[in-house]
Amino acid sequence: MSTFGKLPAPSDAQAPPDTRAFVIDPASPILLFDSGVGGLSVLAEVRKALPDAPIIYAADNAGLPYGTKTEAQVAARVAGLLGRMTERFRPRLVCIACNTASTIALGMVREVLEVPIVGTVPAIKPAAAMTKTGTIGLLGTEATIRQGYVDRLEGEFAGGKRLLRAAAPELVEAAEARLRGKPVSTDVLARGADRLRALPGGDAIDTVVLACTHFPLLEAELAEAFGPDVAFVHGAPGIARRIAFLTQGQSFVRAEPDSALFTGDDQDVAALGPALSDHGLTRIHFL
Repeated sequence: MSTFGKLPAPSDAQAPPDTRAFVIDPASPILLFDSGVGGLSVLAEVRKALPDAPIIYAADNAGLPYGTKTEAQVAARVAGLLGRMTERFRPRLVCIACNTASTIALGMVREVLEVPIVGTVPAIKPAAAMTKTGTIGLLGTEATIRQGYVDRLEGEFAGGKRLLRAAAPELVEAAEARLRGKPVSTDVLARGADRLRALPGGDAIDTVVLACTHFPLLEAELAEAFGPDVAFVHGAPGIARRIAFLTQGQSFVRAEPDSALFTGDDQDVAALGPALSDHGLTRIHFL
């Protein structure tokens, strides 16, 4: 059962300012940030790697979707929100569990925040190692697929391969709806597959990068849409390994139940209660 309310900030006694740089409070949380609930796919992997770690999951539902926004809008929003959240909650590490936010704002956020930042970027490297045909599909938001960051990943890790990109914004809406207990049309899921297949060379795709953290929440349905000869890859397992590496040797104490934090108090948030509880987030708060 989820409870609602304002999330309290840690007290000064929990993390003295003069020792913060040297001593990490065992109750200091890992902060996972996404535009919506797609980052729950990352949280699931972090739970496997660090089951005792205290978590705050922050969803900027008031700013959803990011994929249709300009780069300037995304960068300003992400930097501003994470600045407020890190000052208030003093996380030991921040994970931007959003491909769009990471490909646009990761460098900026790392420059301004004095806390380790782990980003989420399209899993092109493992996809290039997996493909047998040499043709990789990439599904993401409109903003993600056009980023130079993706170009650089392609150049560095997929040399000699063909990377075909397609935007599938409807899958973000479908994943958000699914976690709220709403039905999702198979036609919506098929459109993303058809969009990739329709590109020149698309019939040779045997590996698809799910370049939005929302999309792994629909992987079973996407597998049906693409057929049995297509494999999927996303970044969540690698992100969890990176977080575990950066926090190795640290102590964890869950002083209070893990929480989900939302930037907007819309009516649909309550419908997320069961899905959030399934991910160990038993309290819902609003920023």
